[in-house]
Amino acid sequence: MDMSVENSEINMELIFQTEQTRLNAETNYSTNPNDAQNLTQWGMALLQLSQYGTLQDSKKMVKEAISKLEEAVKIDSQKHEALWHLGKAHSAEAFLASDPIEAQSNFEKADLYFQKALDEDPENEMYHKSLEANTQATLLHMQLQQGKVQQAFGGSSTSLNAKSSVIKANHDLMYDVFGWVLLGAGIVAWLGMAKSQAHPSPPR
Repeated sequence: MDMSVENSEINMELIFQTEQTRLNAETNYSTNPNDAQNLTQWGMALLQLSQYGTLQDSKKMVKEAISKLEEAVKIDSQKHEALWHLGKAHSAEAFLASDPIEAQSNFEKADLYFQKALDEDPENEMYHKSLEANTQATLLHMQLQQGKVQQAFGGSSTSLNAKSSVIKANHDLMYDVFGWVLLGAGIVAWLGMAKSQAHPSPPR
């Protein structure tokens, strides 16, 4: 089988499963709005789905994911899984932001929630790695933003079309990185969900 076709089928299956999780969470919420685990899974699903839509769709789904995860944390402030995904959601929102100040604010929120998750589960290696990755993501975003400014307001010999191309390329790169971050996080999340379903733990 052609590798691109195989990857496409895997993506479609992942999208289908994720959308089903989102729909189930939405249904469960109507009967029990105080289920922190259900809200966490809802937020996870939205975050995963956000990488497949348009830029505007992605922004909307990431904001909705943040809303659901914040609800989960209000119900259970020690739920480290929700705190971790909330950090990822703010990091994703930072990558999607066109305003550097807004982006920096979201990266700082991501750091805060990653640290809170780590405080609740200090032995979790993924939480350690998320803090490190967020620092790298912040630096990458700053470098890309600086590249935009330098190219857009650089030498007079640079044409308007060339400036626009550079700006678009930098934005596309940020969006690609955002997608890869979510993909990696999504795979880890799905593995965690599968494990928890196979070995259900008692509610906190």
